[in-house]
Amino acid sequence: MRFKRGGSAVQIAWANNTFLQVIEYIAVFCCGMVGGSATVRRGYDITAIIIASWLTALGGGIIRDVMLGVPPVGVNDKGLVLTALASGIAMAFIYPEVDELRWSMLTLDALAMALFAVEGTAKALTLGSSGMTAAFMGMFTALGGGLIRDTLINKVPMIIADKHWYFVPAAVGCVCTVGICRMTQHGIIGIQAEMALELVTVALVVTLRLLSVKFDIAVPGAITRSHVYLPGEDHRR
Repeated sequence: MRFKRGGSAVQIAWANNTFLQVIEYIAVFCCGMVGGSATVRRGYDITAIIIASWLTALGGGIIRDVMLGVPPVGVNDKGLVLTALASGIAMAFIYPEVDELRWSMLTLDALAMALFAVEGTAKALTLGSSGMTAAFMGMFTALGGGLIRDTLINKVPMIIADKHWYFVPAAVGCVCTVGICRMTQHGIIGIQAEMALELVTVALVVTLRLLSVKFDIAVPGAITRSHVYLPGEDHRR
């Protein structure tokens, strides 16, 4: 895979490694199964299951690519599209077994989120986006599919409903990827080092997500207060 910028083909270490491309397909398949499982639990038919799987796996990438002005991989990359659709079909048959593999599916979902965060950020940077824009594009890639799915099936999106670290690990992965790509662009590190650091970033994102669930680490909410402080008034609750 090559992304065009300024008329020249710029290669990304991530996109040119066969092993990582295989991992990307696995991530799409597993992410699609996670999306399909939410639809199965609500009793929808197989058409809805397949659509939910496709949107969960590739919806974030579609948002990113539309905003970047390039052909969306969710409808343009035949291999990824077929993989996403296949995950929905598979989910329609093996959902009882999948429901029993909670930690396995949680790990695969975290892996998919990490891979999409890194890939989405790197792609945006390669197409000339600023670091901040690229980080947002990575977030859209990692979390957009689940947001579309949950909205479609009238469910509170996981990014809001999940009290554990979900948004935070993805954000960490995007910011780290910006730093890694910038170091490569300035010649501080080489392609091999970039690839290694991206793998480390993926591992970090997955670890943060799983640790937050394992030890019930939640993002703090609003501060509980018993007094309201306004000029000239004494408010108590």
